[in-house]
Amino acid sequence: MTTTTTPLASLSLSCRATLNVHSLNNEGGEGNQIQTRMVDIVDAAGVRHSVNAISGDMMRHMLAENLLRVAVQRGLPLSEGARRLDANRINADPAAMKAIGEKNSDPEALDYLLNHCAITDMMGTLITKSKRSLPRPSVVEFGWVVGMPAQVHSANYFHVKYSADRGSDKRRQDADESEATGSNRGQAIFHRPASSGVYALVCHLELARIGYNDIRQGYAVDDEERTTRAHALLDAVLYTLLEMNGAMRAAQLPHLTALSGVVATSSGIVPAPLISPLASSGHDHKDDGQDHDHDYRGQVQTLVGLLDGQNGSTLAARPFEDITGFATIMQETTRNLVVADLTPRAASAR
Repeated sequence: MTTTTTPLASLSLSCRATLNVHSLNNEGGEGNQIQTRMVDIVDAAGVRHSVNAISGDMMRHMLAENLLRVAVQRGLPLSEGARRLDANRINADPAAMKAIGEKNSDPEALDYLLNHCAITDMMGTLITKSKRSLPRPSVVEFGWVVGMPAQVHSANYFHVKYSADRGSDKRRQDADESEATGSNRGQAIFHRPASSGVYALVCHLELARIGYNDIRQGYAVDDEERTTRAHALLDAVLYTLLEMNGAMRAAQLPHLTALSGVVATSSGIVPAPLISPLASSGHDHKDDGQDHDHDYRGQVQTLVGLLDGQNGSTLAARPFEDITGFATIMQETTRNLVVADLTPRAASAR
């Protein structure tokens, strides 16, 4: 059987996820009160709302964890910092930093970085050692995951850490030890947040920039390695939505009960269309008889029809109704994927 490969330059994901009683991302704590993360958004009708949210930084951290596991399993090149899941990535690898410092020019240093660490290539960093200011922009872009207005609710719940022995002597002993050593031995009372609702999630992957040296406008990594890295990245994105790994999962593992959206792809310089699910909020749903929950997906599909073929780009949009549908699309996309070459040389050849 002949396998048909699809050159892809970019991929976007717009979806709605229904999460129940989660506490994946919080602001911090004050006294015995944990503060849930809230942001202000403006809906399609221009009305401001305060909603629970999960930061794009948290989503990138989830993705980095999954990408590391996939990269190790598949033998991708990794710096010591990336192997330790250090946020500084290649900056936390003394040998790599020494080698980069010995490079005479920024293009040479960036070539070394791209070849030496696949995670730094895809997730990005900033090199400042040896008086350089050398950025490697991420090929992965996440927005805040924000609650849909009027479809998300947060509350705080009473918790207590019970002591097996609650006699007066034991309480006095624990209090004295906590005072003297700072140990957490007492019977703590605290309030913990939990949020439930429908959340809007957006993600964009610049697949054609994997292994690409932005300074000299050419690839530092061969096509086979670039495609292998792209496969790892798409699998890591899938795993991130299968298991949203954040705070308080030991006692508040999120209930993912629904996932729907659209995956859009582009083979050329036209970006894969991305419309936020928030575009469907703020409408009066009572009397018009329209399915506003699917407005953003319809807009993505319309854009694909309008822009397909422009500047040689082939676009596609595939909607999905559940996590199984999303997994099917991502696995089929990965199986048929080769990464597009968007260098000026390749463009002139077309």
